[in-house]
Amino acid sequence: MDANKQVVIGFFEAINERRVGDWDQYMAADVIDHNKIIFGEEDAPGAAFEGFRQQLDAFGEGGLYPEQVIAEGETVAVRLVARGTHTGFHPRMPEPTGRSFEVEQMWIFTVREGRISEIRGVSDRLGMFLQLEWDWPTAG
Repeated sequence: MDANKQVVIGFFEAINERRVGDWDQYMAADVIDHNKIIFGEEDAPGAAFEGFRQQLDAFGEGGLYPEQVIAEGETVAVRLVARGTHTGFHPRMPEPTGRSFEVEQMWIFTVREGRISEIRGVSDRLGMFLQLEWDWPTAG
């Protein structure tokens, strides 16, 4: 369990330090993201890599900061704070607003053979959109 927790903690460190080239040390090449990280990434195994890249491009400042990490077997649950400033292109809001956000999120990872193989997450998207003053998406 401690090894699985370290994989997830190391993954967040690599994201926050913008070490994109190290992500494959933490995520399996065919990682499955059961919820879209960002609108626009491909819906295919391994697409999470592109989703995280797009997030870093859109939010140049900030990151994902674990507050609590709990592990049981292959499962690692993380309560974290996500914060950032909208400084780059984002598919939901292409023009940077310069506004900042801070929201809580819950993520559940499956770690197999030393790498993250599945990601599930729940985020306060409404809070994020309100803080960034983005329009709420409508059914199309």
